[in-house]
Amino acid sequence: MSPPPSSLVVLPLLLPLLLAAVSHATANAAGAGAPPPVPTPWPEQFHAVVFTNLTESGGRLQLIDLYYDWPRGRNLNLIRDQLSSDPLYDVEWTNGTSYFFDSGSCRTMRFPVGILPPDWLAAGAVYLGREHVDGFDCHLWTKVDFVWYYEEVATGRPVRWNFFNGMQQHVMSFEVGGVLEDSKWQAPPRCFSGGNADTANAAADGVHGEEAGSVDVMDSMIRFAVAPAAAVAASFDQ
Repeated sequence: MSPPPSSLVVLPLLLPLLLAAVSHATANAAGAGAPPPVPTPWPEQFHAVVFTNLTESGGRLQLIDLYYDWPRGRNLNLIRDQLSSDPLYDVEWTNGTSYFFDSGSCRTMRFPVGILPPDWLAAGAVYLGREHVDGFDCHLWTKVDFVWYYEEVATGRPVRWNFFNGMQQHVMSFEVGGVLEDSKWQAPPRCFSGGNADTANAAADGVHGEEAGSVDVMDSMIRFAVAPAAAVAASFDQ
């Protein structure tokens, strides 16, 4: 009996491969029409350690302990400049008041909006797709061409923020529920004395990083960029 034609032998071997290819193409087509993913809201309380790189804009390196406490309406950035032994406290309150102080000085600033809500990316963010960054598979969103936000696909944790001025902030650790004792949030008396208190209206002055000296105010400036226009207008009317 003669052997079967070689084509009859190859066909059964190719059939599973063809079916797999069709299945993969169908899945991709279905995924292409799916709605974009929704950014994961921040936990209402967390502690993150953030490495900040400002060298692209002529600045410095910083290590920041970020404490976010939405239920109590406050946000704190404990900023350590490279090779500096005097950390800077940036304490922000939901009423729009921020205090920037170190061991010898204090600057008080008023913003027309409060701290970012947990769902600050829910409205107006544009999904840009997936990107591998800092060793993580991330979803990427941008908002008003001011900030680019990377979120880990597997966990929903923030991985990195990029800002329009070249500043990069890399999240080194992220502790959900991390809180800071109340005494650490209190601005010192010098922030309220006539000699040391330097109060500025951020809306009127147009705050810039260089204007605040060593203060990194990008986390505060983002409130202008992502806040709804109606909220900003309402705060001016108060």
